Amino acid sequence: MPDLTRFDRPINVGNPKMGWASDVAAEMLRRMGIKYLSMNPGASYRGFHDSIVNYLGNDDPQMILCLHEDHAVHIAQGYAKATDEPMGCILHSNVGLLHGMMGIFNAWCNRVPMVVMGATGPVDVMKRRPWIDWIHTAKDQGALIRNFVKYDDEPRSAQALAETMVRVNKTIRTAPTAPAYVCLDAGLQESEIDPEMKLPDVSRFLPPPPTPAPQQSVDEAADLLVKAKNPVILMGRLKREEKGWNNRIKLAELVGAGVATDMKTGAAFPTDHPLHLAPPSNRPREEAELEIKNADVILDLNWVDLAGTFKLIFGRDEINAKVIHVSMDSMIHNGWTTDHMGMPIGDITMLAEPEPVVEQLIEAIENRLSDGSRWDGKNKGRTANPDTTYEMLDQNDSISVEAVTLCMNEVRKGRNLTLTNVTIGWAADGYHFTHPLDYLGNDGGGGLASGTGTAIGAGLALADTDRTVVAVLGDGDTMQGSSSLWTAAHYSIPVLFVISNNRSNFNDEIHQETVAKMRDRPVENRWIGQRIDDPTVSIERYAASLGVESAGPIETVKDLVPALEHALSVVESGKPYLLNVHVDKGYAVPPPAREA
Repeated sequence: MPDLTRFDRPINVGNPKMGWASDVAAEMLRRMGIKYLSMNPGASYRGFHDSIVNYLGNDDPQMILCLHEDHAVHIAQGYAKATDEPMGCILHSNVGLLHGMMGIFNAWCNRVPMVVMGATGPVDVMKRRPWIDWIHTAKDQGALIRNFVKYDDEPRSAQALAETMVRVNKTIRTAPTAPAYVCLDAGLQESEIDPEMKLPDVSRFLPPPPTPAPQQSVDEAADLLVKAKNPVILMGRLKREEKGWNNRIKLAELVGAGVATDMKTGAAFPTDHPLHLAPPSNRPREEAELEIKNADVILDLNWVDLAGTFKLIFGRDEINAKVIHVSMDSMIHNGWTTDHMGMPIGDITMLAEPEPVVEQLIEAIENRLSDGSRWDGKNKGRTANPDTTYEMLDQNDSISVEAVTLCMNEVRKGRNLTLTNVTIGWAADGYHFTHPLDYLGNDGGGGLASGTGTAIGAGLALADTDRTVVAVLGDGDTMQGSSSLWTAAHYSIPVLFVISNNRSNFNDEIHQETVAKMRDRPVENRWIGQRIDDPTVSIERYAASLGVESAGPIETVKDLVPALEHALSVVESGKPYLLNVHVDKGYAVPPPAREA
């Protein structure tokens, strides 16, 4: 773990007694267990800033300086994705909040807990400086992001602020988890508090434990699964705990169910298990589609966009399988976006978190089975044997996106790598996930600029474990989020950034080609307005200018593994590293195309 206590230490704590409203906010964050606050400075929260430094001593929580508000949010997102625990971030008044909106939206779509602290004002016009405090004060700042946070508030007193913070803590930790936003009036922050003021005991306002599903529903689902001849389990957005991981394996083996996972969410089931149907991707692969089509019972464990998946697989055909739908996600939608996806069918619907339901199902099924398991030990899907292996690669060839995957798999031997992100072109059949922290899942909001920050947050969270954090990023995503690399360098957060650099916004090249074909127009023009070359960006040199050791461009297969080995050795020594890899344009598995 990088020793962050050596960074930004106050010379002394000048006035440690709680005496200001901003001290209340700082103290409540400590009591909530928030360890870090990623931030970009702003005058609107100068009082709060002072409280973190001179009241708390910049410890529990400690501020993590970022160069852009969006990156501050992404770092908090990465931390939460790795731990299922909230981190905090601080955003300057409306202009900072506007910068951070994309990050908050991504966090919302990923259903991760997060405390977003903001500021405005002073609300009292007599305390405003001319011009600047007027344009940075909003009548209702929370309105900017209200549709993609679970809760927001702008408390008007120190006592109200304390109550808001315990409500935030309970709300963001209760499923479905999501960010919350607290806007601090600049004038309130700098106001003195009643010396007799008492703060609430956070331990008496904790979220409830996960609610189990109704036993009747569990029994009905267990009956279906036990009697099923070809059950399938769709495993989506689930927790990182090893207990839950092992329970999911046990459930699948009990009923002999084929299992499907995808790349939108984190690792949920070992992809090398004989019951895993096909390599995960952005849409079910052919082998998985066939099993889902032939299934007589489908158990959905918080799958993202169940209705859309069924549309891809079944089209207009009737879905004859009985569907068991387990998710809390319907409880969270505000309606600004359509991230609720299509309406999922459910012959049995359980409004509950999947983890306790899996435990309930295991118990109910074990009571119904005399032989202990319905699985005969046979391979139900395509779990291994990729079409290409590292040994089959021509060492003198240029680097394909598939080669990046295979080379990553080659260097992971003996290492516990945590992939925070991968590119669309990732070849999942060449790299198995065997632990819940092997892969954290791409951004739910589909927004760029998040990859570097998310990886830094995960690196911060996992630095004191046996995991090495790796982000495989596209060049477009990297360059939009590149200034966050300075934060990794400054705090010595160990992360390997592998840039799969095709010098193009290639996904949109494919979209333009699709439209051209539909309209009988020349596909040769797909590159216009998409290519990131002439000049080609030296991402490795830019990273070096921000303090991150780097190398590249790597252009042949024979050079990639040695470069990755060296990069990992640097990260394992406790520092970040960036490797710029020039790859051929293309995808191992193309994403689903939109119909005309």
